[in-house]
Amino acid sequence: MLISEFVGNTPLRQCDALSTRYHTNIFIKEEFHNPGKSAKDRPALFMIQDAIARKKVKPGGLFVEASSGNTGLGIAIIAKKLGYRAKIFVSQSCSEEKRDLLIKAGADIEICENSNGLHDFNSTQFRAQSFAASHPNAYFTNQYYNTQNIRAHYKTTAPEIWKQTGGNITHFIAGVGTGGTISGVGRFLKEQHPNIHVWGVEPYGSILAHFLRHRTLPNNIAPFDAIEGIGRNFVPGSFDADYVDHIFQVNYRETKRVAKEYYAQTNIMTGFSSAAVVASLDRYADMMDFTATDNVVLLFPDHGDRYISKLYNGSVQQADTSSRITSFNF
Repeated sequence: MLISEFVGNTPLRQCDALSTRYHTNIFIKEEFHNPGKSAKDRPALFMIQDAIARKKVKPGGLFVEASSGNTGLGIAIIAKKLGYRAKIFVSQSCSEEKRDLLIKAGADIEICENSNGLHDFNSTQFRAQSFAASHPNAYFTNQYYNTQNIRAHYKTTAPEIWKQTGGNITHFIAGVGTGGTISGVGRFLKEQHPNIHVWGVEPYGSILAHFLRHRTLPNNIAPFDAIEGIGRNFVPGSFDADYVDHIFQVNYRETKRVAKEYYAQTNIMTGFSSAAVVASLDRYADMMDFTATDNVVLLFPDHGDRYISKLYNGSVQQADTSSRITSFNF
C-alpha cells in the first residue's frame, strides 16, 4: 500500500465539554491520528513527493528541515520508509519528548539557538539551508517557504473537514506557525463559502496578527511567548493572509492552565498549540459571539504526550492511553 493511504483521513469528533461550555457545536479535528501523530505528516509527505518527482534528491539522499519537531518527525518517518535519510535542525525550545522521537525515527538532529528565520545565522532555518547547500544529495524541504505546505492542507485537510461537516462548517480555528495549515484550509473553505470564519491563534509577541491587520511588520520585534509550534517574528512565505480573517493572541501561562483543565475535564492531553486554541475560546468567547447553530472546528495538530514535561510537569504518565496512537505504523 502507498504511504499516502496512511496519512490524513483523521477523525472529526464533537467535544461535548466545549460545546456545552460555549453553547455551540464544537468539533475537534484530531490530527494526532496520523502515522507520526501530527498534522505535519501531510506537508512532509507532499514536500518529499514533490522533491522526488522533480529529482531534487537522488535515492538514498538526505532531506533537511528546520522544525519545532513535528514536521521533522514526519519527514524522518516518510524519508526512512522511502529509503532516504533525514537531518532535522531544532531550536532549544523543542521538547525532550520530540527530540527522543526524532532520534527513534532515525533522524540526525542538531539543536540551534532559535528559529528566527533565514536572516539569523543561529536559527534553525539558516543552518538547515546552509547545511543542505553545502552537502551533496541533500535537499532542504523548507516548510516555511514551500508551496507544498499550503497545498497539502488545501488538497487533504480542508476537503476532509468539508465532507465531515457536510459543508455546514461556520468557523475554523487553528494555531499559526508556518501558516501552511490555516492558509491551505482557509483558502479551500473560503472558496466553498466566503462567510466561513477562518481564525488563527498565536502567542503574545508574535507578529502575524499585526501583519494581518496592517500588512507590514511592527516597528519593534521582541521575543514572543514560548508556545511550541506557533508564533513567529518573521512572516513565512507559507502564510497567506488573504484567507485568514483574524488572529487571536494568548499567553503561555493561560495556555498551560487550559491544557491541564481540559485534561482534567476530558481525560485528553492536548498538544501545546491545541491548548492555545482552546485558550483562545476562553479569552475571546464574547468577541467570537458563537450561536447555538454554529459548527466550529478546532484543529488539534498533535497530542499532549509530546509535552508532558512542559505542559503537565511530568505528572501525567500512563493516563490517556485510549487516545494514544502507535507511532511510525505504516
